[in-house]
Amino acid sequence: MTRALRQVSGEAMWDALRGALDGSAAAVFAGESASELPTAVPRGVALVIESSGSTGRPKRVALGSAALLASAAASDDALGGPGQWLLALPTSYIAGINVLTRSIYAGTTPVRVAEGHFSPEAFVAAAGRMDAHLRYTSLVPTQLARLIDADEALAALRRFDRILVGGQATPVALVARALELGINVTRTYGSSETGGGCVYDGVPIGATRARIVEGQIELSGAVLAEGYLDDEERTAAAFHTENGTRWYRTGDTGDLVDGVLRVTGRLDDVIISGGLKVSLAALERLVRELDGLADAVVVGAPSAEWGEVPVLVSTSEYRLAHLKPLVVESLGRAAVPARVIVLERMPYLASGKPDRRAIRELVIRSLTDREATDR
Repeated sequence: MTRALRQVSGEAMWDALRGALDGSAAAVFAGESASELPTAVPRGVALVIESSGSTGRPKRVALGSAALLASAAASDDALGGPGQWLLALPTSYIAGINVLTRSIYAGTTPVRVAEGHFSPEAFVAAAGRMDAHLRYTSLVPTQLARLIDADEALAALRRFDRILVGGQATPVALVARALELGINVTRTYGSSETGGGCVYDGVPIGATRARIVEGQIELSGAVLAEGYLDDEERTAAAFHTENGTRWYRTGDTGDLVDGVLRVTGRLDDVIISGGLKVSLAALERLVRELDGLADAVVVGAPSAEWGEVPVLVSTSEYRLAHLKPLVVESLGRAAVPARVIVLERMPYLASGKPDRRAIRELVIRSLTDREATDR
């Protein structure tokens, strides 16, 4: 059996998602591109959401009502009970959808940050409209950093019982600073394929389980997606069943110590430079802890001499000579960035994540222009 599928965005998402979850309405497609979108999906699918838009061909993740509600229930238990949510993220991404799903599960009405460009002023105004006893919100690290830097936002941040931060690697220094300021922050880990965040501060929530297989993080539980819409090959590569338990291969590397999960990078974030493996994710985590480099992004760029080299991109000037000793000591000589490229503004996706594809294109263009000038 099948059910209809329709594209939904903006404020219409609230009612559409409610209907999709209880089965009374069409399944929802939350994505930016509706090209070749089928008119119907399997009956068990409530939501189709595009994922991995920053690199490669987008994936359309198919999630059932049970997975979405299991995610909401696990979050509700982990946070200490039902509360009111502030929506500060786009509903074309799983983190924004999660805020709506958790609100539906809790029986509360979310408050939206004004549509358009996120700003501390808009966040403070929206927070001021919240009236429930328990208040929650979900942010990406860039948003949290901007709010912490805005004095007028600190009082609003402290009014939240919990602020979930995820969607990308969260600098340790940012979390420490938030906690020092009296802001109750929880780091989350998950993806569209797991119905959003299913690991809080390194600990799986609800019935979610985590394990490491040959260095890769695998997750299981009721929150897992059905698979990728009309893409059996990708589904088979990412999801597998072992001894009756279904697991999702995340593509992330990590370790698990005393039940606490630590994400160390991406399997596809490794380049070979001069015959040596370099983890771009590890280098990025290292430099983001330095003053002035909280927004830094590290990408790989082609090199005639070394094959590929890491390049550091930031909105702040930083001398490579100062960075080199730290990188050599921590990660080895091959991990030293070949260049530091400074941008006026870092390209971001609507989700708040750095647009790595656009950044890499800017890097390659910059290096090509420099080579042409040097000739």
